Amino acid sequence: MATLTVWKFDTPHAAEGVENGLLELQKQQLIQVQDAAVVSWPEGAKKPKTRQLRNLTGVGALSGTFWGMLFGLIFFVPLLGAAIGAAAGALGGKLSDVGIDDTFIDSVKKEITPGTSALFLLTDAAVVERVKESFPGEHAELIRSNLSSEQEAKLREIFED
Repeated sequence: MATLTVWKFDTPHAAEGVENGLLELQKQQLIQVQDAAVVSWPEGAKKPKTRQLRNLTGVGALSGTFWGMLFGLIFFVPLLGAAIGAAAGALGGKLSDVGIDDTFIDSVKKEITPGTSALFLLTDAAVVERVKESFPGEHAELIRSNLSSEQEAKLREIFED
């Protein structure tokens, strides 16, 4: 079963520094990262910066389209035109089928604000406590949504290349 986790950090660049710790956890077989992305939102910026972490991901990685659409739903939807908004709404309906519903999106939107950063992980076999311990001296708050095998398959189907 895959797990989508979102880790919020109290500073805009803290999430950028966790990649090495996650690589070490993978070597110890305490986590298997399928895909990962970072959001950093400096104070005063109108929108956050996003980046997919390619060094962590394996064969099962989703396309950048998944992260782009997810981040679009969380951070940019109010700025989109009606046609794009309708398409995002349709996609949002599909994502709710895989456990990424309005409650999840709203909670992330409320937590990730200017002056913070976040790490988005799609993992298998994660020892969540060890993941948090690998973050170098930063306060991290966990927002998590578990995906069943069926939901993971639907997610992959939606974002096939």
